[in-house]
Order: sequence, then C-alpha cells, then structure tokens
Amino acid sequence: MEMDVLLKPIKPKRLSDQIFEQLRDSIYRGQLKPGEKLPPERELAAAFHVSRPSLKAAMDKLIHVGLIEQRQGQGTFVRSREARYDQNPLRTVLEGEEVTLVDLLEVRLGLEVQAASMAARRATGKDVHALEMCVQDMLSRVSEGEVGSEEDVAFHMTVAYATKNPAQIYLMRSFYELLFQGIKESRFYLSEAGNLEQMGQQHFQILQGIKEHDSEKAQEMMREHICFVIDFCLQKQE
Repeated sequence: MEMDVLLKPIKPKRLSDQIFEQLRDSIYRGQLKPGEKLPPERELAAAFHVSRPSLKAAMDKLIHVGLIEQRQGQGTFVRSREARYDQNPLRTVLEGEEVTLVDLLEVRLGLEVQAASMAARRATGKDVHALEMCVQDMLSRVSEGEVGSEEDVAFHMTVAYATKNPAQIYLMRSFYELLFQGIKESRFYLSEAGNLEQMGQQHFQILQGIKEHDSEKAQEMMREHICFVIDFCLQKQE
C-alpha cells in the first residue's frame, strides 16, 4: 500500500543531549544544588562513559540555558536561583503586571493538584524514595532553624517528574524560578507564624498518597496544602 505521508528515519538521541538532560534534571530535582562545583570534565566524561567532546557539547548547552556557569580559574558551578530568576522571560511579564504571591499560588493550584494525582498513579519506587528524601531534608532544615525553601521546591519538582508527563514537567521547569521565589517568600511568612511544622506534615501526607498510589488522596492533600498557603497569604494581606 502506498502512503502519501512523507516519513523520515528515526534518529537516535545524541549522547550530548542525554548528558544534558541528566544534568539538567539533577539540578531541577535539587540533587545538584546552587553554588555546587561540578567535577572536572575529564571526571564527568569518565562517569558518563562518553567522550570529552560529547560532554563539552552538553556543558555548553547547560551554560547557554543558564543552569551552570564557568568561573575563570575556579571551575564550573551550578548557578544561583536568583541569577536564573533574573533571566527568566516570565519575570518581566509578571513584574510588569504586578502579579502577587497569591496569583502564583493559584497557578500552582491548577498545575500541581492534577500532578499529584498523576504521580500517585505512575510513581516508581525511585520516585517515592526521592520524595522521602526531600521531606526528610525539609524537616531537618526546619529543626535546625532554617526555612527549607530549596527542599520544598525540590519536593514539588520531584512530584512533577513522577507524573511521567513531558508537558507537565516542561511547564514546571519553565515555572521553576518563579516557583522558588514564591515558596521562599511564603515559607518566610509561615516561619514567622510558626507554621513550618504543619507544612512539613502536609508534604508528608502528599507523599503518603503518592506512595500508596492513591490518586484521590494525593490530589486532595496537594489541594489542601496549596489552599492552606493561599489562605495564609490572603490573611497576611488584610
């Protein structure tokens, strides 16, 4: 049977793209932290079992998208979230429109409630373990008197990755710097009010829903969590 559709050969993904994606996702998941120095290219190439040119192409791409930076005579580092926020194209739009913290939280409500449901259906044991580590790290930071913003962001990004939905992950990556700024600000206010322990419990309940593969529970716990923060911020504005 003849076909009118022009079909093209399937091209395998380049090694440099695979390296780029692994390092990019490690940064968004919080496994590689802002300010962290990366190993020399020679060591990274050996760890990935790839050639130096393939690794360099991946590193150049990470630099181009603003995730890492090279410092003369010092090495390669993960860029700070503040520096990445300044380059986010959404920032100027949102600042021009005077978008509030509550506005951002309402967007998160739309994105993340459904994400929790998908994650509960699709999360692997590895995803669950990563979420458990995020919650443990968050609680440890709070017990040490810190706010735990980075661990909070890592948790929500890990939920996004657990959905296995490329569009959901892409949207959350695009929203990432704004997500961090919003979480940082809201957790500061919640810390002043002594509510961080309650926040930790809410994250634990979301984790349990995903761990039990109970999509309704995970979805409802995420809804309650974000609505709790919205209500708190609205009271703060009064």
